[in-house]
Amino acid sequence: MQETILILDFGSQYTQLIARRIRELNVYCEIHPYHTFPVPDEHIKGVILSGSPFSVRDEHAPFPDLSNIKGKRPLLGVCYGAQFLAQSSGGTVAASKIREYGRANLVTIDASNELLKGMIPGTQVWMSHADTILEMPKEFTTIASTPEVAFAGFRIEGEKTYGIQFHPEVYHTTQGLDLLRNFVVGICGCRQTWTPDSFVESTVAELKKQLGNDKVVLGLSGGVDSSVTAMLLHKAIGNNLYCIFVDNGLLRKNESRKVMERYQSLHLNILKVDACSLFIHALKDVVEPEKKRKIIGKTFIDVFEAEANNIREIKWLAQGTIYPDVIESHSVKGPSATIKSHHNVGGLPEHLKLKIVEPLKSLFKDEVRKVGRTLGLDADFVDRHPFPGPGLAVRILSDVDAEKVRLLQEVDDIFIEGLRSANLYHSVWQAFAVLLPVLSVGVMGDERTYENVVGLRAVTSTDGMTADWAHLPYDFLAKVSNDIINKVKGVNRVVYDISSKPPATIEWE
Repeated sequence: MQETILILDFGSQYTQLIARRIRELNVYCEIHPYHTFPVPDEHIKGVILSGSPFSVRDEHAPFPDLSNIKGKRPLLGVCYGAQFLAQSSGGTVAASKIREYGRANLVTIDASNELLKGMIPGTQVWMSHADTILEMPKEFTTIASTPEVAFAGFRIEGEKTYGIQFHPEVYHTTQGLDLLRNFVVGICGCRQTWTPDSFVESTVAELKKQLGNDKVVLGLSGGVDSSVTAMLLHKAIGNNLYCIFVDNGLLRKNESRKVMERYQSLHLNILKVDACSLFIHALKDVVEPEKKRKIIGKTFIDVFEAEANNIREIKWLAQGTIYPDVIESHSVKGPSATIKSHHNVGGLPEHLKLKIVEPLKSLFKDEVRKVGRTLGLDADFVDRHPFPGPGLAVRILSDVDAEKVRLLQEVDDIFIEGLRSANLYHSVWQAFAVLLPVLSVGVMGDERTYENVVGLRAVTSTDGMTADWAHLPYDFLAKVSNDIINKVKGVNRVVYDISSKPPATIEWE
């Protein structure tokens, strides 16, 4: 079985980032809620306790049972995890007199300690906690400190158990990856065999064994997740994979044609269904974003089900579910609060009574892209910006009709092609245009106009969990704005979104 690092989640905003950083080291890891994790067997090489929004002093703070882990497997507590280890062993944790958030520096480091190997005194770390360890249990040894935090790092004598009160997973901790490498490779002994090539080889073998000669149906969206899913399944079962591409009329400009050309070149067994008018009609007069998503989801299911029923003896439904979807569906506090309906997890199985196969359910988005490259998908496609499942419907901040879709397609195309021409496309995580529910006064020639306002959005990010607005050059923005207003009839004003996530989200709806 695959060597694994187990991450116990206490609800921290950074838990997924711990996993992402460990995966960067070509080491497989899994996130589990602190109270429902599997009993470690021989393939579990080490365990990490995440941070948490809770205080260990809270009456209802999460307290895990570590009897099958502590002293038996290498263990690293991060922030809350470190404070839990200290308090549960007889130490004292109290509210810090100074709020310990943001950058700090390790002024003392035990260079002989295997966790801190290669780390330099003065190295920058990221703190994010209101509590601090005041007294250490007698079997604990301090291995690092900052000017404000005496026990920034510790080790338990006689065990491979460690705690740190800073976050090695965030990029502000400059040697954070070194520390995580020391733990998972040096201390846990992981061999760094989790690679795109190994994933493809093992997944295709598993799919062949799981599916045999059964037929599988997959809804292709044109996005990276469903496309990589299709490629893995095609590699495993060939023409027993039946792909259905539903054109909902809410895609980018010329996207439907480009998608079919791309898929046909990959020799996939694919059927295109033109349902544009059906989706537009279903969205008539609908403004509320969540209602739009539900209508689009139901309409897709109806269309997909009708076509799938025409294929005889289908036994499996394939989905492009990726790991963050799985994590959010099994979070510490139960399923995540509904920010927006998800378009991958759930829905179709209930209607079609099919078994589910999800080849990508262990991968993060950037890993899906790497696997796509390994499978031979071209770089321009694999590196495309994310696109929402409901399409342009949630980038039209009002009711949806065919003319608004056409207008937004033109605007978005000018923006995206402008980024490509200026060699800026790959410097941003995601870029798109939104049609605002605002009409603006303008002047064109000698006439006053009263036309639409569009917003441009471009963000930089490593994972989409947090994002900053992209500082695109002024001359580029000026040219794009001018091109949009001159070329797209009905638009007379362009604005640029300079909000970061949080507090804003990347998409507007």
